[in-house]
Amino acid sequence: MRKPLLVTLLALLASGCMVGPDYVRPPVDTPAGWRLSEQDARDLANTPWWEQLNDPVLNDLVTTALRENKDLMIAAARVEEFAGNYGFVRSGLFPQIGAGYDARRQRDVSAVVIGAGSGQTYNSYNAVLNASWEIDIWGRIRRQTEAARAQLLASEEGRRGVILSLVGSVAGAYINLRNLDRQLEIARETAKSRGESYELFKLRFEGGIISVLELSQNRSQYEEALATIPPLQKAIAQQENGLSVLLGRNPGPILRGKTIDQLALPAIPAGLPSDLLERRPDIRRAEQNLVAANALIGAAKAAYFPTISLTGLFGYSSTSLSNLFNSQNKVWNYGSPISMPIFTAGAIAGQVQAAEASQQQALFAYQKAIQEAFREVNDSLISQDRTREQLKVQKRQVEALQQYSATARLRYDNGYTSYIEVLDAERSLFNVQLQYTQTQQVEFQAMINLYLAMGGGWVNEAEKVTDAVARTDGGVAQ
Repeated sequence: MRKPLLVTLLALLASGCMVGPDYVRPPVDTPAGWRLSEQDARDLANTPWWEQLNDPVLNDLVTTALRENKDLMIAAARVEEFAGNYGFVRSGLFPQIGAGYDARRQRDVSAVVIGAGSGQTYNSYNAVLNASWEIDIWGRIRRQTEAARAQLLASEEGRRGVILSLVGSVAGAYINLRNLDRQLEIARETAKSRGESYELFKLRFEGGIISVLELSQNRSQYEEALATIPPLQKAIAQQENGLSVLLGRNPGPILRGKTIDQLALPAIPAGLPSDLLERRPDIRRAEQNLVAANALIGAAKAAYFPTISLTGLFGYSSTSLSNLFNSQNKVWNYGSPISMPIFTAGAIAGQVQAAEASQQQALFAYQKAIQEAFREVNDSLISQDRTREQLKVQKRQVEALQQYSATARLRYDNGYTSYIEVLDAERSLFNVQLQYTQTQQVEFQAMINLYLAMGGGWVNEAEKVTDAVARTDGGVAQ
């Protein structure tokens, strides 16, 4: 009887009978194209886009961040945590074998209890091997293993998502730093020019050429330029501190490379909406979470069915250590315990309901991640296109105000107009110069956002840096 039963159990196990739904990727409503088509888009999905800015300092900063950033280290350690959990859950598919040794001295008090004497004192020694194996007929352990594997893959995609975000944050922070540097340069140049003008106006006032009104107007303009410098200096220092933390360093100064005017704008990346399902780490992570939640439904439903195990023990037991391993002291047993729930007051039904609800949450999160990805790409395409047009207009505006300022100064020097016209021209020019620089930063950031929204194999290129560091430093290697 024992042999046919074992054969039957193994046959059921080999048949792959697993309760619960098998995962099927949900249908996705993918648009045929983007709202804004780009004729100049290029297939750069696998290219390290930050290198297109042609700034070696920025390249070094990105490399440093990929080596030292603490959030990335946390994400790598989280992957190791889920890898360990996957190994732990998967071990349930295999027989578990253990060994034990026991040595004790004890007194048998049974004789005292029945009033037959003072009992007997003796030694006992035991050495055994034990084994157990749960026959996973209904797929509970296999579903749990499937879920653990999906959670491991989701954590890996989470790490890749950190890489994607980190590279974008470093590039964006550096470009904003160069934007602030340029604004500070404009403010200092303007303050210097206005300071020289103010010194000249003081001499003219002392000579009785101009009135106190004109002197006060000129001084107000000079002080206005000076007032813009401290806030910019504060913003630069804070930007350097933030970028330092991204690099895994304590707050401090940041090395500069090219100016914002010298940076090259990356090309527009190409890609279809359907590409995002495979290129975006956040979407792949959401799908793996859905796979895990789907598998756990089967694990919960398996609790309705009997649990069947094979157990066995072989060893020796003796009251004397010297003859412990004699053949007459052998002990052994084997069996096949079966347990099945009869009444649980809704406990299993509640677990199944919770698992199904978790699967629905994961499904909606997956669908939302896809919709958010489509929105982010469309927003980034529109932003870079409109910002590019805005920058062209502002450049023409700067050129017009430069001519206006020079003309107003000339008219004032020749007595054709009041100093109010000069004030208006120079104030407008100063403000538009600052706005133009800020728009340059917005254009770069829009392009960075587009690369982040598109995803792509460039994350693999960045990932190679972190893997190389992990192997070199003895860290967490993936």
